[in-house]
Amino acid sequence: MGIIAWIIIGLLAGAIAKALMPGKDPGGIIITMLIGIVGGLLGGWLGKVIFGVDSIDGFFDLSTWIAAIAGSVILLALYRLVTGNRHSHRHATR
Repeated sequence: MGIIAWIIIGLLAGAIAKALMPGKDPGGIIITMLIGIVGGLLGGWLGKVIFGVDSIDGFFDLSTWIAAIAGSVILLALYRLVTGNRHSHRHATR
């Protein structure tokens, strides 16, 4: 798949990850889109390394979408952990 396809999958996977994990995020829509793109790539890589499957077969393959969404959910959770702690400490010290 080309880079444009990965960007599109990542954007959609980021939106799906946000829908699966509702709540207030410290970042806006740009951060969510970037998390989706990087998460899609991370999910494809993890699927290949851990499970030995080629999860980047094609745009319409279910394994591609599952890997992209899983990677996006992982990154969104990590992002919330890292930035959520910083955000709450700022308010606690005021």
